[in-house]
Order: sequence, then C-alpha cells, then structure tokens
Amino acid sequence: MAEPETQIGMMRQVATTIAGVAIGFAVAAAGTSAQVEHEGEIEGIVRAAEPGTPLAGATVVVVGMDRMAVTHGDGSFHISVPTARSYTLRVERLGYQTVTIDLEGLPEEPVAVELEVAALALPGLVVTGAVTERAANETLRPTTVFAAEKLQRRLAATVAETLDSEPGLAVTSMGPGSAHPVIRGLSGDRILMLEDGQRTGDVFNSGADHATALDAATARRIEVIRGPGAILFGSNALGGVINVVRDEVPPAVPHHPTGAASLQVQTATSAVGGSVETTFGLTEHVPLRLEVSRWASGDLKTPVGILEGTETGTWSTSAGSSWVDEWGYAGGTFRFYKNDYGIPGGFTGGHTSGVRVEMQRAATRLRSVIRPRGRFESIEIDAGYTWYRHEEIEPPDILGTLFRRQTVSGETLARHSGWGPFSSGAVGARTSWESFGFGGALHTPDSRRTTAAVYVLEEISLESVRIEAGLRYDRVQVRPLQEDPSSEIGHIRARTFGAASGSLGVLANLTEQLAVGASVGQAFRTPDVNELYSEGPHLAAYAFEVGNPSLDTERGTGIDIFARFVGSDFNAETTWFRNSIAGYVFPLETGELSRVRLPIYQFHGEDALLTGFESALAWLMLDALELEAVVSYVRGAVRSTDEPLPLMPPLQGRLAIGYAPVDWFVEAEARVAARQERTGAFENPTDGYTVFALSGGVRLTLGGRLHVVTIGLENLGDTEYRNHLSRVKEIMPEAGRALSVAYRVVF
Repeated sequence: MAEPETQIGMMRQVATTIAGVAIGFAVAAAGTSAQVEHEGEIEGIVRAAEPGTPLAGATVVVVGMDRMAVTHGDGSFHISVPTARSYTLRVERLGYQTVTIDLEGLPEEPVAVELEVAALALPGLVVTGAVTERAANETLRPTTVFAAEKLQRRLAATVAETLDSEPGLAVTSMGPGSAHPVIRGLSGDRILMLEDGQRTGDVFNSGADHATALDAATARRIEVIRGPGAILFGSNALGGVINVVRDEVPPAVPHHPTGAASLQVQTATSAVGGSVETTFGLTEHVPLRLEVSRWASGDLKTPVGILEGTETGTWSTSAGSSWVDEWGYAGGTFRFYKNDYGIPGGFTGGHTSGVRVEMQRAATRLRSVIRPRGRFESIEIDAGYTWYRHEEIEPPDILGTLFRRQTVSGETLARHSGWGPFSSGAVGARTSWESFGFGGALHTPDSRRTTAAVYVLEEISLESVRIEAGLRYDRVQVRPLQEDPSSEIGHIRARTFGAASGSLGVLANLTEQLAVGASVGQAFRTPDVNELYSEGPHLAAYAFEVGNPSLDTERGTGIDIFARFVGSDFNAETTWFRNSIAGYVFPLETGELSRVRLPIYQFHGEDALLTGFESALAWLMLDALELEAVVSYVRGAVRSTDEPLPLMPPLQGRLAIGYAPVDWFVEAEARVAARQERTGAFENPTDGYTVFALSGGVRLTLGGRLHVVTIGLENLGDTEYRNHLSRVKEIMPEAGRALSVAYRVVF
C-alpha cells in the first residue's frame, strides 16, 4: 500500500486532470454559438486539445441508450436520442484520453469536446452480464473488452485466437480451424459463447474438433467475463462468458452511414480475409445494417514442416433492420455462416490425409426494446431460430459423422432504476426448445431438450460500495426419441434436471483509483446430449465416445477476490479464484481401442477443484512509452485423489513494450509458457517456451475517415514450440515465423 502522502499526491493529480478536462469542455462549449440543426438529436464536434484540429473516427456513445456515432472528417457527430431528463456521453478516440460528459436534457447548442493526448486507454464499456452499461473497471467481475484498434491488432481467424493474449484465457484446438477458447482451465459447454447476447446454437461444445460458428471480423467489440455468476445469460457459465457484439438489429437510425471495412493477409497459413459492415437510414425511422465477410487459408506452416489438411474457408453475411421511435425499437435480422475446414491426420486410428468438416449455420432473430415512462427503464423481448448442420467427411467423400441442431428460443428481460433499497436491477425469463440429430457411424439417439428459466439480478449502491445479488432457476428436460433400457452404455432414458444458481458480489472503491472486490457464484450445468447418450466413433476427434445416461448435474461454486487500480499512467488488476465443481464431467481415456481401432473415451463424473490467479498491468513509463504484462495460472485436480485434470494450461504470460504517439505505434512482445508436468492419464508433459513478436502501424485521416494499418511479425526466431492444449502437438508444433498485415477504415 502506498504512503498517505503518495496517495494524496496521486489523488490531487487525478483531480487536476479531471478539472482540466472539465474546464476545457466548458471553454469549448462556451465558444460554440451555433444552434443544433435537428430536433431530438445531440450534435457536437470532437477536437484535439492541441492543436485544436477536428478528430475523425472518434466514437461517441450515449451510455445506457444503445445510441452511438462516429465523428466525420470535420469532427462532427449527430445522435438521435429519445426524450430523457439527462444523458451521459462517452467519447473515445485512439491515442486520446476518454472523456465522460453529463448533460441535463437536450442541449440547444452543439456540444464541443476537446480530447487530451493519452497513450494509455481506459477500459471500454461493458453490457455483458451487467444490470446497466458501465466501464470494465467498474464491473464486479474480472472483465476484458476488445474494441477498436485493440481488436484489430489481435484479430485472428477465430474468436479464440483473437482473445488468446488476455489473462486467464488460452486456446485448445485440433488445427487452426477448430480453435476453442479456454477460460481458467474450463472450455466447451462450461463457457457461454454469445452473439449480441444470444447463444449461437452450434455444437462446438461437443468436440475438440468442432469450430465455433462465430466470426470476429465484423464485431464492434468482444466482451469476456471471467468466472461464474452470469445470471442474466445462463447457469452453464461455470468458466465465463464471451459475447461478440455487433448490434445486428440496429437500435437507432444513424445521421450518416456508419461502419467499417477491413482487409487482412497472413503468411502462416497463406490466408486472405476481408469484411465490410455498414448501417444507414432508409427513412427517418428505419435503419438497415448489412454485413459480409470472407476468410480463406491454406495449410499451417511450422518450423519443422507443413501441417497438412488444415485449410479453412469461411464466409458469413447478415442483414438486419428495425423500426425506431420515441418508445424504443423493434426489428429483426438474418445471418448465414459457412465454414469448411480440415482436421489433420496422423492420430491413432486417424486417416493419413485427415478429415474435412463442413458446417453451416442459419439464424434469424426478432428483437424489441421498449422504454416505458415509469419505474422500468427498458423491456427487452427476444425471439430466435437457429438451424445448424455439421458434417465430418473422410476421404474420398464418405460421410463419417453428422450432427444436426435446431433451436427455438424466447426471452424477456426488464431492467428497472431505483426501487426501494435497490439502485437498479433486472428480472427476466427464458425458454428454449432444441432438436439434436446424429448420423454417419454414430449410434447416438436423436434427442430433444427443453429449457425454462427465471432470474433476477439486483444492485444496491452505498456511496463507495456497490453490492450485486442474483438468483436464477433452470429446469431442463432431455429426452431421446428412442429409449433403450438394455443399451450397452446403460439405460438410455429421458432425464429431468432442475437447480438454482446464485451470485453475490461486492465492489468497494477505496480511493478514486483503487477498488477491491469479491464475488461468489454458484452455478449448475446439465450434461450435454453427447455426454449422456453418445455411442460410437467421432470421426474428426479420432475417438470412440461412450456416454453415461446416469450422469448427474455439475454444481460449481466459484469465488473471486480482486484488486483493481486505474490511473492516468498506470492500470493494474490481479485476481485470485477458486472453482469447486461437484460431478465435473470429462472424457476419461480408458487406454483401450474400439473395434474400429479408435481410442475409447468414457464420459465420467468426478468432484474437481480449480484454483489459480491472473494479473495484468499497463504502465505508461515515459510520454508514449508503455509497458504491458499479463500472467495467469490454473491448477486443476480431482478432489478425492489430487490427480491432475487433463488439458490444463500451464503458467503463462505476456510481456510487451510499445511506443504509441497519436499517429503511429510500434510494439515488441514476448509470450512465455512454463513446462506443464501436471498431466492427466495418457497425457504427455509439454516443454515451456518463449516466443517473440513485433508489430507496428499508422493511423491516418484521409477523405475525412480514420484509416488504420497494422503490420505484425510473429515468432521472430522461428521457434519450435508446442501448445499443451493442442490436440495435434504430437504431430506438429505451432506456427513458425509469420507476417500479417491488416487494414481497417472506420466511417
């Protein structure tokens, strides 16, 4: 803890900075005499404090109202907003300090905002799992936001690889096309993968070879909530939540067309990708959002050769529209996603030339947000339908395994403001019906699953302390279309599960910069259909999977304790966590081979304990010279024997130093992982490694638009290293030296 004199000095510095920004805003506003052009809009201009030039590409958000705009070449912005007593604007721009402005009613004159140069960016806004939209440093759980340049610099072919550099996150895969995110040692069905807050409806959680049907290229931001307790989105989130935010159903009509276009190339897989998304107004009340993206890559190049059969071809498109009015908005969207990718051969029982996977997802969604004048701030109504098909094809063109899934869901969520002792809160209900189909060599019976849930989440604010408590109850029924009491794997029958989930969190602001918090969450997870009833070869996973119809629910209790410091030149957060899971289900390798010469995996339940820590800091050492450091560790074990759980990530971290003035940036980084010797049965240890990388880029304002070009050089030393979570590490190491170039224009 710092000395009192140091704390007082730091507080004075923060107060001086805030006062300077406020004075700059006031002076700028006083110098603006023009009247607003359109009624019902917040209009303004964003400039650099020095030398006072307009800033293009700044993002202006009306907090809590789903309204935003991007400034044009003259720095101007227009945001249509519903009538309200007050508004809060948050203004962000690459290389500048984020500014928050409170407005009483609609201003009669354009708002003028001056931004100071600041290389160290503040955490972004978060909507995932929160009662109200707020900055990441104000949340009650460890949270990461990828947006703007940070998202572009880390953007990869999959969501998992894009997030890989963050504390507590890792990647497991069977090749580049099938990368899965791992949060605190948990993956699959223990992580909720969301798109605009809704489940994706794919089958990524039922196999290491299954890709996630999510495209990161057109995301406006990606939010990651680490740890259990996501009451608003489902009890299955024992590990956390990843939400890809696009606003596919546009909540507002932009004054001018807005959007972004990007182009990316990479040599590690000879990949080329591009995307464009835009939202514009058809009429005064009707916006239209259009999007298309494409990614194509070849086989992965490693320091010791090429990993054959890992080519990937992905494309997606979507269109969405709505009716926007004073009361809110209502609309719909349609999205189609297609991904053809390869799983390499060389495993026990695998084909020499590998397996090709063809997956398709079509989804439509209806969404309405009503803003009544009363106690409730908003009422959100969602309904969706998703169709998904996944084929695993063995050479030359034989269908080996087939997965089908259809999902129909509906949800209502009402958010309220102050009510009795509660400063804010939300209540909601969700229901869904799912159909699972199987084919090829699988003997898993076609099944149906129905889910119903109700939940409540409330907050209490006590000056410098905020308390959040939530409760959720889910009832799930899984029913095979054909019951079999004499099956070799056990009595295949309908199962019904029901349990309550809860969370309690406290955040205390000790000073304006330092906060400490703790949360405890209890969640449960229903066994997946594959874990209950699977029987047969899973082709691309090179496994013979045997289910267990008598599996019980997983019940997890997670505890997080964290400290968070956010300053003008230093940000840091460190978290200790403990996750105790009763009935933890995992595929246990039996050491035997099936009749088709595939290793047999039996789904098995054991009480498990996962503990660890994660830390991250960003330090602005000199002017625009910044140091970043990330480290995380998790230890997973079977509680009764203390034997290691399989596929746990080792101690790992990232150290980077960069120089980032307003118009350009350069960064050198090192990624480090320790040797992993705590291995499960039939799992081999993996050596540690250190891999170096360089990146840089420029930010240009051309034609009144912000253009960003990023160049990266990965694995500078062409180091041969292996990711412990990779299922192909026995065949080939990770990618060798590679160059990537990305271009993005924001308009």
